[in-house]
Amino acid sequence: MEETKHLDMAGSGGPKDILKNPSFSSYFDKVQSRKKLPMSLQETLTDAFARISVSSFPQVPRGKVIEIQADQSVGEAIKILSEANILSAPVTETVEVKTIDWRDKYLGILDYSAIVLWVLEGAEFAAAALATSSATAAGVGAGAAGALGALAVGATGPVVAAGITAVAVGAAVTGGVAAGKGMSKDAASAADKMGEDFYKVLLEKEPFTSTTVRSVVKSYRWAPFIPVSADSSMLCVLLLLSKYRLRNVPVVERGEPSIRNYITQSAVIQGLERCKGRDWFDSISAHPITELGLPFMSSDEVLCIQNTELVLEAFKKMKDNQIGGLPVVEGTQKKIVGSLSIRDIRYLLLNHDLFSNFRQITVGDFVNTIAAAPHDSQKVVIPTTCTLDSTLEKVIHILASKSVHRIYVVASNGEEVIGVITLRDVISCFIYEPPNFFDNYFGSAAEVVVSN
Repeated sequence: MEETKHLDMAGSGGPKDILKNPSFSSYFDKVQSRKKLPMSLQETLTDAFARISVSSFPQVPRGKVIEIQADQSVGEAIKILSEANILSAPVTETVEVKTIDWRDKYLGILDYSAIVLWVLEGAEFAAAALATSSATAAGVGAGAAGALGALAVGATGPVVAAGITAVAVGAAVTGGVAAGKGMSKDAASAADKMGEDFYKVLLEKEPFTSTTVRSVVKSYRWAPFIPVSADSSMLCVLLLLSKYRLRNVPVVERGEPSIRNYITQSAVIQGLERCKGRDWFDSISAHPITELGLPFMSSDEVLCIQNTELVLEAFKKMKDNQIGGLPVVEGTQKKIVGSLSIRDIRYLLLNHDLFSNFRQITVGDFVNTIAAAPHDSQKVVIPTTCTLDSTLEKVIHILASKSVHRIYVVASNGEEVIGVITLRDVISCFIYEPPNFFDNYFGSAAEVVVSN
């Protein structure tokens, strides 16, 4: 008798269950209904992708997948992602596992989305703990002060699991982090005043320096870890990256312990850009985006952040809506003046001056500060835009050449934001899902069949 087993990285059933989210079908049905392309063309392309093996997809740069060890600190992980200019990386056991099965080696994927969740929850927790400093000064023990802070924000589950314990934060308070600062008992007021001290708490003091990637991956999950085998089809990968909203798909080899390749949405867009001039690509990309139904949302549905709002609110909005970026606008007409992506939190975390003032800094000030720094900050400052009469080819070229993950559609005046096109949207234009595709496909894509 055979039994199918899958290493579930999402915490809620196997991949079939994960992919049953009704929002996925709703999104893809909307995409298909808006595309003004002959069904015969879509069927031909989908069939072609179904016959292309994943093993033929180009390898990651330098042929080696960047990995993060589970017991490294979050700070170390942020530096790894930042230096490599990547959004995510697989997390491995620290001690090399003697195995021939990748399932025993990999714990999941760490990305900036999980880091944002950790930072936001940690910030509120520490703020509440520091707000109890007056109680500490009055003789309340460290553990009690920390516990008060925990109660103030209802800290349970992920916070404790990530190592941000009430007693440890209380100890940081009595250790002088907030002593003599005149903190009020109000958590928000405490957060507003702690400045550089909070930076030290988050990145230099316990328990934050000992918060490991392992605990963050276990506690803050944004997307499931669903690998495919090297002999899978590219159609499987493209569907996972579009309809099913995965940002990356690890490629594994049966009987091998390591990830062989790591296919991201960005890598697929780069691949599409190189297909310019081929009949099948030009037959779709030559169309104006409106003929492909793009953008897939109305102007009222576009989420924006005003440049006068706090930058922390921008990251919170991304977290609450599970999106990777926001246009920065000013005024009621939503004039676009910049853009922020979820990975820009690295600048906040790695810049001491920015982080020490994180509770007060506005989106506009954040963007201006980053713009003045000597690195690739122009990606943060200058918004990437197109208009409704742009072709899909132009959109793909902009996304690929600028290495960005979304392009904002602006009105004819070139200023007002009326839509957004993501990498997911672009990939969706080239395929559709054959009936019962994944029901028939699992067994070779993301599961391993073993004999009882």
